[in-house]
Amino acid sequence: MDFILSIFNYLSTYVVIAGIYAIFSLGLNIHWGYTGIFNIGISAFFALGAYTAAILTSSSPSSEMFEDFIWGGNLPQNMGFLNLGIDLWYFVGMLGAIIVCGIAATIIGWITLKLRDDYFAISTLGLAETVRFIFLNEKWLANGSRGMYRIPKFLGEWFPPAYYNYFYGFFILLLIFILYLIVQRAINSPWGRVLKAIREDEVATAAGGKNVFIFKLQSFVLGACIMGIGGVVYTHGIRYLDPLTFDPLMATFIIWAMLMVGGSGNNKGAIIGAFIVWAIWTWTDFLPGFLADPNLKFLMIGLLITLVIVFKPEGIIGEKKIKLSSGNSKKD
Repeated sequence: MDFILSIFNYLSTYVVIAGIYAIFSLGLNIHWGYTGIFNIGISAFFALGAYTAAILTSSSPSSEMFEDFIWGGNLPQNMGFLNLGIDLWYFVGMLGAIIVCGIAATIIGWITLKLRDDYFAISTLGLAETVRFIFLNEKWLANGSRGMYRIPKFLGEWFPPAYYNYFYGFFILLLIFILYLIVQRAINSPWGRVLKAIREDEVATAAGGKNVFIFKLQSFVLGACIMGIGGVVYTHGIRYLDPLTFDPLMATFIIWAMLMVGGSGNNKGAIIGAFIVWAIWTWTDFLPGFLADPNLKFLMIGLLITLVIVFKPEGIIGEKKIKLSSGNSKKD
């Protein structure tokens, strides 16, 4: 019985983490899969969404603690997470994270989206690291390297701790479904078709009278807001944040691997890729003997990406193609 229970506990945790990454992958799919925006600064919006939600929903400090902090004193070790807690409702924290990520994406996109693709990619990576180091060094903002902890659970008071992960996993799956419907509807609209046209040929799209920059900016903001939602869900699931959480490996590059494996330009592929890659990432922890080497997971993910690129470059579930009457085909 204990063995079966441990399997269910593992699966619930797997669904929570893989589901969070699926949300990030959906956001990245809007950027790269549909618009051709090469964003490698995902961790910036991950961090902004996560920290915004943590600050807005954590408990407020007492007046004595706040005065001690203002006048240069040190907060007690176990209360550092209360620096700027405002103690608002979970969905207010999510709304705040969406607004912050949307504003940040608008500013970043307005400055960088006119750059050439390679320069844009470098600039987003640099901005992501800038955001991470701000949270690392500015202790007044989010407790610096000590991080924020004891972040409240979403509806945690409604469920016993032993069953909370099951509920939260279901909530994340429901959220993924809602986001999938929203993104799918947007992409199948005339607006989404313009994004695909930009991805295929910016010059031709501009010649057709479309403001390429504005459409790219809108796509960038929408994807960033979805990434911010992923940060919110991560915050209330893990309940601890520190700047190392947003290391480029786990907060950017693994998300790219998920999208490449699942299939860019297809929202189902983006979601499935997240679950496949995270399954491989965690499965290697249970291998016996020398196979339990933590470096094996990097080898396995690299091998998976290589196999996908060689044998199925469009991904496991690539973008659908529609047959034209002339016998040609186009991407849907």
